Amino acid sequence: MGTVHPYLDAPLPLAFAHRGGAADTDENTMAAFERAVALGYRYVETDVHATADGVPVVFHDARLDRLTGRPGRVADLRWADLATLRVGGAWVIPRLADVLDAWPTVRFNIDVKVDAGVDPTVAVVRRAGALDRVLLASFSDARLVRIRAAAGPAAATSLGVRGVARLRVAALTGARLRLPPGVVAAQVPVRYGRVRVLDRRLLQYAHRLGLQVHVWTIDDPAEMADLLDLGVDGIMTDHVDVLRDVYARRGHWSAA
Repeated sequence: MGTVHPYLDAPLPLAFAHRGGAADTDENTMAAFERAVALGYRYVETDVHATADGVPVVFHDARLDRLTGRPGRVADLRWADLATLRVGGAWVIPRLADVLDAWPTVRFNIDVKVDAGVDPTVAVVRRAGALDRVLLASFSDARLVRIRAAAGPAAATSLGVRGVARLRVAALTGARLRLPPGVVAAQVPVRYGRVRVLDRRLLQYAHRLGLQVHVWTIDDPAEMADLLDLGVDGIMTDHVDVLRDVYARRGHWSAA
């Protein structure tokens, strides 16, 4: 697969703790990340929003209701006010800078959820000296264009929704696909609605392009085993203990 970006310079298959382990009530908190790292995870998937004063914070939803019980949006609060809220009544919403500083050897897959988060996120990653150990992702292809422009071609990125669709069509038709600089992975669901996204054809085509294929969000151990048999390069899960056990049974966990 040619030269591997430093972010992906680890034995395969990779194991990703999705939001640090979203099956628990403390998703995207320092407690969740600490638990995943203690289990042996070296890849953590997370999300970033920006506060009203431009601080990138680790949080999945645009709204605060589900996780904090408080109405309103992340984007409408300044960091000083957001810092007074608690996820599940117990856990602080962390700043991205604090997360990167706390685990300097862990590699983070960062889904930038809003346009306003692009420049602050890239700035924090640069200040942390973490460009080699993050992958910047988004479902929005337009946002990814902005991310690549801000971070430069040395930054690892994945494909957005339209990029994955083009990859799927190219895999089916054999058409030539040109990738933007810095794209190192296709991060895909097994299905999108009733449409099958991931199969051996897409996997092989992606590998010919030099892309790794990471699959989200897989929580069933039988499906994890099937995907590993297919040859995927990484799996993201909410149930971090389940994926760890599947990898361990197959002799992969020491490489996770």
